[in-house]
Amino acid sequence: MYVRPAAAAAAAFLGFTLTLLGGTASSAATGPAGPSSPTGSTGPAGTAGSPGLLGPVVYAHRGASAYAPENTLPAIDLARRLGFDWVENDVQRTKDGELVVVHDDTLARTTDVEQAFPDRKPWRVKDFTAAEIATLDAGSWFGEQYAGARVPTLREYLDRVQRNRQRLLLEIKKPELYPGIEEQTLQVLDEAGWLDEDHVQRRLVVQSFSADSVRIVHDVRPDVVTAFLGTPTVADLPTYARFTDRINPWHTTISADWVTAVHGLLGAHGKAMEVDTWIVDDPATTRKVQGMGVDGIITNAPDVVRNTVLGGFAQ
Repeated sequence: MYVRPAAAAAAAFLGFTLTLLGGTASSAATGPAGPSSPTGSTGPAGTAGSPGLLGPVVYAHRGASAYAPENTLPAIDLARRLGFDWVENDVQRTKDGELVVVHDDTLARTTDVEQAFPDRKPWRVKDFTAAEIATLDAGSWFGEQYAGARVPTLREYLDRVQRNRQRLLLEIKKPELYPGIEEQTLQVLDEAGWLDEDHVQRRLVVQSFSADSVRIVHDVRPDVVTAFLGTPTVADLPTYARFTDRINPWHTTISADWVTAVHGLLGAHGKAMEVDTWIVDDPATTRKVQGMGVDGIITNAPDVVRNTVLGGFAQ
């Protein structure tokens, strides 16, 4: 069993954070969230992910993935317990056509697939059935307390996010490997009740590194808020504004002037375009991108980012 070396340190930090919040690490790591409404987003209820009065919206990247195995149900439950309603995930497709939530296009890093199926190298997601993937342990690599966590299907994930009263930043991953995944993702979202007016306006954003994929989503469901993952040149931004609402760049690739240029354009829904940057896990970088005027911060350690943002306003 492989256990991530940083897991013990992360768990210790989580325990300290939850103590400040009046909880415990053990209570945060087990079971679904209670029925109380989410409190972690600084954004208003009016539009999906809009920046709030207290600074950028904080998105829990693959759930609270600094403290729980990424893209699993425990990771989104923990994000909820820490007070965050926006979670980010990654969607891919199995051999038999089921959509599952996993980041890499292989299963080796975050499951025990090498032990369970030693003769199936390179263990690509698209080469396994949903039933086979459902047998894998997607938690032990991170820590023994998460042994038995599974790779969720997209429907299972959506149901849990709904149960937790959370919101979703959904990434269509490697669409070039999965023809038609855009329409299929929208179909699953629709079947799960995620394409009604409330979800579309306040609780859902669909993003991808593929401009073609984002464009397809926009063409099929023009009402859905979309985001392109990358850093187009200022000259190219108007092209993206025709089919997307946000540009979500890696934090090392942007400047305040670039963020201002994005904000100066109207996106596909006729509103000023937004910028949600990734992956920001430390106070110094949080302060840097906040100073650039970003609308959202996507992070593995949402509590660290939130505490930094709120600390800046308290000064």
